[in-house]
Amino acid sequence: MNITLNIRNLYTPIQPTVKQTADKVSYREFLPEAQLHPFIYCYWELKTSQPLNEAFNYRVVADGCIDIFFSLNKPTDNFVMGFCREYTEFELENSFHYIGVRFLPTMFPQLFKVDASELSNRYERLIAVIPETAEYITSRFSPDLSINEIRELLNSWFLAIISKAEFDSDNRLYEAIHIILQNSGVLNIQTDLKTGISPRQLRRLFRFYIGDTAKTFSQVVRFQNILRAKPSNQSLKKNKLFFDVGYYDQAHFIKEFKNFYGVTPSKAFGR
Repeated sequence: MNITLNIRNLYTPIQPTVKQTADKVSYREFLPEAQLHPFIYCYWELKTSQPLNEAFNYRVVADGCIDIFFSLNKPTDNFVMGFCREYTEFELENSFHYIGVRFLPTMFPQLFKVDASELSNRYERLIAVIPETAEYITSRFSPDLSINEIRELLNSWFLAIISKAEFDSDNRLYEAIHIILQNSGVLNIQTDLKTGISPRQLRRLFRFYIGDTAKTFSQVVRFQNILRAKPSNQSLKKNKLFFDVGYYDQAHFIKEFKNFYGVTPSKAFGR
């Protein structure tokens, strides 16, 4: 599975909207045990430091990943969120403490033999998808745990999972993913993904291991690459960034960006 190491090297899934959170809300990402790096991009924590005056709207942008998340205050509330082709908004209560696990593309289906397309564009209670993991979270986590204790509990569980997992390392799928990542999602799916596999087979593999088509995954990768570049409003206008990254025109760029992010590029990158 050495090829999966390159996914981490080539792809950085960003959740930028956390930077726009209220003063009393914090978000941070922390790394799992090194042995888990090829499979899990990060663990994350979203919490309030004190109760808010009202409910909190939390926006998640499209990032190409599958996440497990749960409430540390009530660990029975644990979920899995699949690949999303658009942004998602959650209305949270005025006080919360969430812990999450963000899997690199293809890794959740590899570890748990779950068809990613069955989770796409929605979230599901974890017990209905991988009940053993749901039960582990319910029984082992509590509000009094430190972040290091949380990390160790997650490491212990997922190290045990990977030690027993049997991986389908179809190099043709991973070669296609690498082509997409190396080109930052800017490519012609019909002509550039020549990996010795038929379009029908490739579509089936992408739906099972990613959760959507190669084209949609490429669009999300392109969007994420723009986020990582952090263009200013001025550069967006002067440099015609939308042409450089394969959009037909500015209207196409704005429409797709808003679909993935929830706001226009000018609002997202406003200074």
